[in-house]
Amino acid sequence: MLLKWQKQPGTHLFLGGAIAFFIVGLILVLHRYYSFYATFDQGIFNQVFWNGIHGRFFQSSLSSSLSTNVVHAGEIPEVYYHRLGQHFTPALLVWLPLYALFPSPATLSVLQVVLVTAAGIVLYFLARLYLEPLLAAMVGVSFYGAIAVVGPTLTNFHDISQIPLLTFGILLAMEKRKWWVFWLLAVLLLAVREDSGIGLFGVGAYMVLSRRFPRAGLATCILSFGYMLALTNLIMPLFSEDISKRFMMERFGQYATGEDASTVEIIWGIVSNPWRLLVELITPFPGTFLYLLGQWLPLAFVPTLSGTAWAIAGFPLLKLFLGQGESVLAITIRYAMSVVPGLFYGAILWWSVHPKVFKPKFQRFWIGCICLSLVITIAYNPNRTLYFLIPDSIQPWVQISLPRQWQHVSQMRSLLAQIPPQASVSATTHIVPHLSSRREILRLPGLQLRNDAREVIQVEYIIADLWQLQQYQVAFTGDRQQLQDNVKLIDRLFNTGEYGIVGFQDGVILLHKGVTSLPEATSAWLTFRQNLSN
Repeated sequence: MLLKWQKQPGTHLFLGGAIAFFIVGLILVLHRYYSFYATFDQGIFNQVFWNGIHGRFFQSSLSSSLSTNVVHAGEIPEVYYHRLGQHFTPALLVWLPLYALFPSPATLSVLQVVLVTAAGIVLYFLARLYLEPLLAAMVGVSFYGAIAVVGPTLTNFHDISQIPLLTFGILLAMEKRKWWVFWLLAVLLLAVREDSGIGLFGVGAYMVLSRRFPRAGLATCILSFGYMLALTNLIMPLFSEDISKRFMMERFGQYATGEDASTVEIIWGIVSNPWRLLVELITPFPGTFLYLLGQWLPLAFVPTLSGTAWAIAGFPLLKLFLGQGESVLAITIRYAMSVVPGLFYGAILWWSVHPKVFKPKFQRFWIGCICLSLVITIAYNPNRTLYFLIPDSIQPWVQISLPRQWQHVSQMRSLLAQIPPQASVSATTHIVPHLSSRREILRLPGLQLRNDAREVIQVEYIIADLWQLQQYQVAFTGDRQQLQDNVKLIDRLFNTGEYGIVGFQDGVILLHKGVTSLPEATSAWLTFRQNLSN
């Protein structure tokens, strides 16, 4: 049966696309991690997994530093803080045994590429239920060429990378009437994070509106909507107040009347003011329109004609368009991936009704769309993954060559080796992932945390990569501000004698609490410091 499947027209095209995506994606994400371009979120997830294999499920000092108690109330980060108050992600437990076998931040990068590649394979089998092999293969290849798939894959590990695989699995189970699989995957999808039920609600809405499975669809809508309300209003507040005081306000604060708001209050604020709802949906118009074009592009704009695509993808889109902040319309970051399943399933059903459109002329147009999608993705240089190929700035020119970065990495690793595995540490954002397999870690400028004994302590080690900030600060205000803040902090800690400089190489400084500075390291730091002033 496998040989027969392999001989079908289009199979080689799809397999080639899947293999290319997996190999290139794996190389790029691992290179990104090992060349110290992974950032803070990779460290958060790694610390959550590392704490998990030590029996401290969903605890993270890094997540604690983002909590409302720290950000708004000025409290000290805690090592025993439960991240479930920020994002409810029990589905991560599924991958904990794998992490236990290979306990490394790199494991999470590999897992992400595997999850997305597997999602494309399930999509292909879903397409084959309706389409002939070549057309199904084009749908699958489109997935691997989508901006909203490639960009979020080539970044830090994130929980949303599970959503396409589970959603395509749910749709495939629905098509095959395997209802026990459908409900099992639906529960897993809800467990991905607190807002993943929005996509499941879209699936249920389609099942009702299409009249194919109205009862199961209604049950799906009730389950997903009820779960999200109960979770965000009753369960997550048991862990912390982050959902109402921070995350809902940062994303949907324009619909709130006070300093905090529950999901119920935000929903009421949205539906009670339809004019504001309409304005939020279409503004900013150029950005919203370009975002939709980017989502439609790899499928040759077919989803625009598919009612199914609008029914399923419309709800995740609604969540994004109603939110505020720059990230909601950023197609290369993780949130864009939640829209993808509905668009691709809708395209499959459209093609099942209009197969005659798949003529050579349209095929060439479609291939051009996929290629353009990939070119745009590369040009975006998502998450600086292609920093060695694509300059981050043209004027002024900012690009770090591969040999120079790896030379820098080799210098940095010798300093990292001096930090004991159990020591408390504070590090700049690109170093955090590499030190996150420990209980006590913060991101600079954080220096204090509350340990398991409920005592406030100051970290033993500080390590900062100032060279990288120096390279980017000429073009990016954020990097320039971080560089200035870190230099001021190091000056203060060095001058007061709280920390001694025990290592300095290639713009990377290592400080140890309560020790005398080493003359050679101090001299190197002062020289670097003087050059910054000039």
